[in-house]
Amino acid sequence: MHTKDASLSHFFNPRSVMIIGASTDPTKLGYGLARNLVHSGYPGQIYFVNPKGGTLLGQPVYADVTQVPGPVDLAVLLLPAHLTPQILRVCGEQGVHAAIIAAGGFRETGPQGAALEKECLQIAREYDMRLLGPNCIGLLDTHLPLDTTFLSPPPPPPGDVAFISHSGAICAALVDWARGQGIGISRLVSLGNQVDVNETDVLAPIAADPHTRVLNLYLEGISDGRRFVEQARRVTGQKPVIALKVGRFASRRRAAASHTGALAGQESAFNAAFYRAGVIRAETTEEMFDWARALAWCPLPQGRSVAVLTNSGGPGVTAADALEAQGLHLANLQEDTQQALRAFLPPVASVRNPVDMVASASPEQYAQSLRHLLADPGVHSALVILVAPPMFASGAVAKALIPIIQTADKPVILAVMGHMMIQEAVAHLRAVNVPEYRFPEKAASALAVLSRRAEFLARAKETPVVQDDVDDARVRALLAQAGPGFLPQAVSDHILAAYGIPPVPTALANDAQAAARLAHEMGFPVALKVASPDIPHKSDVGGVLLNVESTEAVVQGFETVMANALQAQPQAEIQGVYVQRMILSGQEVIIGAVQDPQFGALAMFGSGGVEVEGIKDVAFALAPLTDKEATHMLASTWAGRKLDGYRNLPPADRTAVTEALSRLAQLAADFPQIAEVEINPLRVLPAGEGAFAIDVRMRVDKMEE
Repeated sequence: MHTKDASLSHFFNPRSVMIIGASTDPTKLGYGLARNLVHSGYPGQIYFVNPKGGTLLGQPVYADVTQVPGPVDLAVLLLPAHLTPQILRVCGEQGVHAAIIAAGGFRETGPQGAALEKECLQIAREYDMRLLGPNCIGLLDTHLPLDTTFLSPPPPPPGDVAFISHSGAICAALVDWARGQGIGISRLVSLGNQVDVNETDVLAPIAADPHTRVLNLYLEGISDGRRFVEQARRVTGQKPVIALKVGRFASRRRAAASHTGALAGQESAFNAAFYRAGVIRAETTEEMFDWARALAWCPLPQGRSVAVLTNSGGPGVTAADALEAQGLHLANLQEDTQQALRAFLPPVASVRNPVDMVASASPEQYAQSLRHLLADPGVHSALVILVAPPMFASGAVAKALIPIIQTADKPVILAVMGHMMIQEAVAHLRAVNVPEYRFPEKAASALAVLSRRAEFLARAKETPVVQDDVDDARVRALLAQAGPGFLPQAVSDHILAAYGIPPVPTALANDAQAAARLAHEMGFPVALKVASPDIPHKSDVGGVLLNVESTEAVVQGFETVMANALQAQPQAEIQGVYVQRMILSGQEVIIGAVQDPQFGALAMFGSGGVEVEGIKDVAFALAPLTDKEATHMLASTWAGRKLDGYRNLPPADRTAVTEALSRLAQLAADFPQIAEVEINPLRVLPAGEGAFAIDVRMRVDKMEE
């Protein structure tokens, strides 16, 4: 039986290909498949099989698989679904190494089709044969060349962008679109139902292709989340991977009792997984290919400072806005650079960034200006805007810029604005793989993705922080003694303490007098919180009182909290009231973790309080965390940025927050049976004074064996 990591070389470099279901009828898909394979220029041996026999495209058609005279590496089956298993078995008996099942009629049609699909997989495993599909259009390699698809000609031009897709129809549309955009394809793989070969399997072999510089993925899901992240991280260390993950608004609503669990939807998990793996997530299909051009053809920048060169003021301002929106910024040009520009640009030109050469700018002025901008050490990349000049041909400007762009070690992206008047410029730029876009916004987006790629490579070698002072044996013992469901506050506090997260002193009172005694021992003010495994959101039922400042108020508060809880949920198990010392100063945030069925433990950070689900100022990352991932989570939320101080809020202890977040993430990663854990709020004291877990919810799904 093959393993999931078995070589897929028989798909990508077959010595011979057999088409079963080849047709002499030009209206049939079997004819289109045979035509594409022959016309692709495939250098290996080709065999056609059809019970009718005859000849096709100058080659014999064999009536049966057993009549094929030579060994076959790759078979393409274009047959009715009910006939596929028996023919697949014959292929196995004949020593075929790999098969593409192109036809539909399998799992996508219902239980009967799913049974046929399962039978195909069993046969393939019996004969150590790999399967692509079913219900797919196959694969192509423009450089081998090899075309096992039935797409309408002409094929895509050879290029350096690979495309892996769960959808065959998307493949067909994009091949035609990419051709019109001047984007060449290296390899294309349609995965179909993925009965065997899936999106993770093909990552490494496609990345190993020397002609492929960028991998584009169209994903409707992921077969094995953890394996995908592991494999994709290896690949993205060498070549960029862009993913368009669709179906985001059809994601399930998780049944969760914590804010963390409710907010950790499928898309949060995918975003966290892509970030960890270095996969760049695109929002649209067009954006995916826009980015692919830039990543395939441009060097990476050393920072986020951009010089804008334009012959029109309005587009220059548009570009500046777009860059800021993408998290980039205009470079501050050195005085030497500005003086050099003044020497040859007209007096009315602006030599501050954006550099506006005005409408009279010549091809030579474009080229000379770009040369000076790229030489400025404060410039990390350049965005050149070309509005068709009134006195010069746009093509002449492009030809003047190309030598400078090709020899630069900084990325240059062009916004060539217009349509009819710019076609010559577009043709020149595409001929030499210089990325060009119609508007500054798309050019700015392309520059931003180059920065994201550079920043990923800078952090790619960082490994998750593992705290060596945790008492995992203590946690294991505590969990073994507890049953499934929400853990008592005291148990949760002990677990946090074992992982170095300090809880606020808390004790359980069974009656009002005990509460008063505990409050006196802790010191006023205190908080009173109902203790019930059936009431996870205590404040929703009036089960929380804060700033209780006297013994009398504690006694009265105990009765109030108990009465409110029983009135709201008469059937709830009420264990008493927690008495907790109040920590009055500091900022409040939420940290949490939840187990995702696809990717494992997810850590969360954001704005806490009762409105956390409404505000949704949260960030997620796969656990355990690296230092940079924890820092990124804080930087991407208002709650995290506010820790540096805001208006009357003094700076809070950011270091204590990142440490608590990392420790909680490690706890969730170490103990998958902790289904949900949340600290809301984590009270963050002024810088250097630490952070404390005020309220903890921890739910256990299953115990360790």
